[in-house]
Amino acid sequence: MLPLSLYIHIPWCIRKCPYCDFNSHKSPEQLPEDNYVKALIADLQYDLALFEGRELQSIFIGGGTPSLFSAKAYDTLFKSIQPLLPFAHDIEITLEANPGTVEQQRFIDYRQLGINRLSLGIQSFNPIHLNALGRIHDANQAHRAIDAARIAGFDNINIDIMHGLPNQTIAEGINDLRTALNHQPEHLSWYQLTIEPNTVFYKTQPTLPIEEDACIIEEEGLALLESKHYNRYEISAFCQTGKPARHNLNYWLFGDYFGIGAGAHGKLTSADGQKIHRTRKHRQPADYLNPDKPFLAACDLLSTNDLIFEFMLNATRLQQPIANALFTERTGLNFDHLQPGLNEARNKGLITLNTTHWQITPFGRRYTNDLQSLFLY
Repeated sequence: MLPLSLYIHIPWCIRKCPYCDFNSHKSPEQLPEDNYVKALIADLQYDLALFEGRELQSIFIGGGTPSLFSAKAYDTLFKSIQPLLPFAHDIEITLEANPGTVEQQRFIDYRQLGINRLSLGIQSFNPIHLNALGRIHDANQAHRAIDAARIAGFDNINIDIMHGLPNQTIAEGINDLRTALNHQPEHLSWYQLTIEPNTVFYKTQPTLPIEEDACIIEEEGLALLESKHYNRYEISAFCQTGKPARHNLNYWLFGDYFGIGAGAHGKLTSADGQKIHRTRKHRQPADYLNPDKPFLAACDLLSTNDLIFEFMLNATRLQQPIANALFTERTGLNFDHLQPGLNEARNKGLITLNTTHWQITPFGRRYTNDLQSLFLY
């Protein structure tokens, strides 16, 4: 049986950030917590009528700003999910939190519910850059949020930090990373700001660091992370020993996951292992909460070419060796489908390849997009 995860999307934020292309919406004065939780449960029940359920290895509550919802709402949700999808004894449950919405008691309540991993969207500790990014928190709130999480008993914390910010200098970029590392988080998501369509930054583009400076920030940052013994196990994910994000690893290793909530995506394999579908829920909260509309906006069967590309799109994000047998295990396809692309990638120096495994090279990491394009048929 393929490992199974659950993604839960909370679509509301206090304010939409100008760089954000996620499915997030300005929250109403009164959040419809009860109605949304009921919809999430019904959404999962609908999916389970179509696809087989089994033990959950991980849950990830993303957004939006999931920390806008009360512990009571998550308590109701978990008590309804567990009879439908049993929790593994060591299940990882992650909740994303905005430092601007932190209350000490709320963090304590989250931890007591069984949420055992917290992901803090800090992005920067610099007040100028926080303002440019449209964040609702300041540097002091960022530090307090990390401290509050520790006091609440969280011993598995991720900090999100971006670099290549508008008008950011090399020194400022490294200082943000160094400041985050001073808190000794178990996990760091450290990545460069990209300008995405359908964002405010796309319409009114800010002045970003020149490419040479961005490269220096990355080189110096990677050296700093290595010196602090953080393992780079994925393009933009770094962790202390034994602390990777298990939920995200399931994505990158092409496991299965249900996706519930407005705009949530899922990837689910049929019981016979012969068919894999991508599911997508209605994006707008009003549509998602409309009892006259189905939750499911699309349920697409992946073709052979889709499976080849999507498997490699995910697996090439990882630094670790990937077993050749994993392709067949996760897609149901013969390894022969992957062999021509892997041979070409090896010949170009993008991967190493032997009879049991393949692994991306440092050269391949510099040209990940080129490597992935070899499998786009």
